[in-house]
Amino acid sequence: MIMRAFITGVAGTKLSAVEREFIAAERPWGFILFRRNVESPTQVSLLIEELRAAVDREDAPVLIDQEGGRVQRLGPPFWPLYPAGAVFGRLYDLEPGFGLSAARLSARLIADDLFKLGVTVDCLPLADVPVAGADAVIGDRAYGADPAKVAAIARAVTKGLEDGGILPVLKHIPGHGRATADTHLKLPEVDTAQVELERTDFAAFRPLADLPMAMTAHVVFSAFDPAQPATTSATMIERVIRGSIGFQGLLMSDDVSMNALAGSIVERTRAVFAAGCDLVLHCNGKLDEMREVAGETPELSGKALNRAERALASRKAPLPFNREAAWAELDALIERAGTAGA
Repeated sequence: MIMRAFITGVAGTKLSAVEREFIAAERPWGFILFRRNVESPTQVSLLIEELRAAVDREDAPVLIDQEGGRVQRLGPPFWPLYPAGAVFGRLYDLEPGFGLSAARLSARLIADDLFKLGVTVDCLPLADVPVAGADAVIGDRAYGADPAKVAAIARAVTKGLEDGGILPVLKHIPGHGRATADTHLKLPEVDTAQVELERTDFAAFRPLADLPMAMTAHVVFSAFDPAQPATTSATMIERVIRGSIGFQGLLMSDDVSMNALAGSIVERTRAVFAAGCDLVLHCNGKLDEMREVAGETPELSGKALNRAERALASRKAPLPFNREAAWAELDALIERAGTAGA
């Protein structure tokens, strides 16, 4: 079955006739949901069914950013609030086992929410390592400032998601922690020396290189490529992401509609594929832009198709799970973190 190498958002809580026609004609590999797409559990499940029916693929991936903290597309009154990543870091500093347990439990509970809706992929974990003076766009989403600690917590988050039948997406490779601007608004440039990047930022991603999918960072690393952000830099993808870090899974861009990227949507899409990304991600649900992305997107084939197939094949059925017991254990751990931060 022909699939195109892009992931698309949609405008609202149900498909319009023109969106349905677009999806049926262009056949994106997957879809991504945002708050604008969410009203209630029943509505979200019906929208997901519509999306998959439009491409006639029951296994079409449906993604969401459900991290906890500031980044939750699903929230009250139908879904609980989950802790930000920094909470796991504080617990880890008290006792590593506390932090790892809380991270796994939170992710397992999130996975339970997503699985019930039909969502199959969560854009989590983060392996970004923040530094003093960086933009707050990462901030308390990060697990800490030590690469080994970040990688350990990210692995625990991955375990929780996978145990719940949800595929993880590692982000934002090769690192967003030093960015001094919000990539939704402008392009950040990191002038840190290569040796320091290898020791810190990239070091947090290496232990996670076996994850099935990853999302790029719209960040310039001048030590490697002073002109292009990682998303559109063949040097960064070949030398750092595939090389130094060793990631061999399915690589998707961050959202091409973000203002960090230069040029038209057409030019951005071309640049994403020219650099070596397997998939382009477009999120805002604007149909004119969606058409432009689709017009520049090739059929998913070759190595990219093999990586996509391996990623989907790695998804497992959820393990047995006691939600009440998991919440009780997580609440007790969060209380410890609150006491420690007081």
